[in-house]
Amino acid sequence: MNDTPGWASPGSAPSDGQDTTVPRPAGPADDTDSAPKWSPDQPPAGQWSPPSAPGTGPAPQQPAPGWNGPAYGGGPGYGGGPGPGYGWGPPPAAKPGVIPLRPLGVGEILDGAVSTLRAHWRTVLGVTLAVAVVSQIAEILVQRFLLPEPVAIDPDASPSETLSQAADSVQRSLVSLVPSLALTVIGTLFTTSILTVVISRSVLGRPVTLSEAWREARPRLPQLLGLTVLLLLMSSAIMTISVLPGLLLGSAAGAALALLGGFAGLAVVIWLMVRFNLASPALMLERRGVMPSLRRSAKLVAGAWWRTFGILLLTLLLTFLVTLVIAVPFGILAAAVDGGGLEGLLSGTGTDLGWPFLIITGIGTVVATTITYPISAGVTVLLYVDQRIRREALDLELARAAGVPGYGSQQPGHGPSRG
Repeated sequence: MNDTPGWASPGSAPSDGQDTTVPRPAGPADDTDSAPKWSPDQPPAGQWSPPSAPGTGPAPQQPAPGWNGPAYGGGPGYGGGPGPGYGWGPPPAAKPGVIPLRPLGVGEILDGAVSTLRAHWRTVLGVTLAVAVVSQIAEILVQRFLLPEPVAIDPDASPSETLSQAADSVQRSLVSLVPSLALTVIGTLFTTSILTVVISRSVLGRPVTLSEAWREARPRLPQLLGLTVLLLLMSSAIMTISVLPGLLLGSAAGAALALLGGFAGLAVVIWLMVRFNLASPALMLERRGVMPSLRRSAKLVAGAWWRTFGILLLTLLLTFLVTLVIAVPFGILAAAVDGGGLEGLLSGTGTDLGWPFLIITGIGTVVATTITYPISAGVTVLLYVDQRIRREALDLELARAAGVPGYGSQQPGHGPSRG
């Protein structure tokens, strides 16, 4: 029999060791008479109820901490619904900021990134818009004055001449990508550092200004630059080693070998980039060096590579669609305003890019980058937070740092910026 007050059934004897102060049904008034003294007027069956007057019955049992009682957002009944008892489900997770402090689903990670953009739109859009404008102006100038003319492919050339022309075209294309890649790296460096700080504050529900975020992120810029350059050099070295044997062979078989090697190298690069995807938030928020951040990312992603890859791929697809929706109208408008016109763009004859075309398409790129880059950065940081919640119970530290009741006061060294 359950000894808990309020659960003993009427007429049952107390178990061994039960407190004698616990109310229980009284015995017969006359012990000499074994016949029951029931009243002839009995209420209808099924109408019994526990005493409700103060002091006439056992006190109701209070729910233990952690159950779905009123103090945790629940209510009477199972799952917080109406009813005579308390629910058995776990309490809802604390949510001081843009995400609940528990393991996150894919939708919650994406929603957290968008919620950060909405909650801190002045800071987020301020940094991304400034970086996008400066980067795009520099890229337009590079495209207009520094990039070499594309190699014309002669349709009547021999196979060996065609292969040589194709190699020259690839070489010039790679050279033309260097300035754009350098500008992208610099812009990514600044936006990643600042947005990581902003998103870490938004998880705790704390406001942050652009000056505060920059002041906190600035000391980590050299290490972040080293990490970015190291990952780029690693990817370039892998791709070069993959295609080099086929290029040295210099024949149709060599071209096929270079193609196969390129696919194999790309697969290795993708595997490494997903494995090291959480290195930048680890470097920024845990104050780690370059190599420790790479090892930290590999440890967090271990066992969750496919999940991480799927979330990053979904984010890439969504940002690509948003960019496409924004860039296509600007591209059509640029072709219509420029000398070649829309007909020249569709026919492929308008190859001379004038200033109107570059400016209008640049504006479209700025708008798309300003919207999509905070989402990409937010997904990366929230993936990092999610993996630490799953592996290290970071949610308890975050709740303590955010001052959530029931988790104690913030301790030194706790919080997302300390790891």
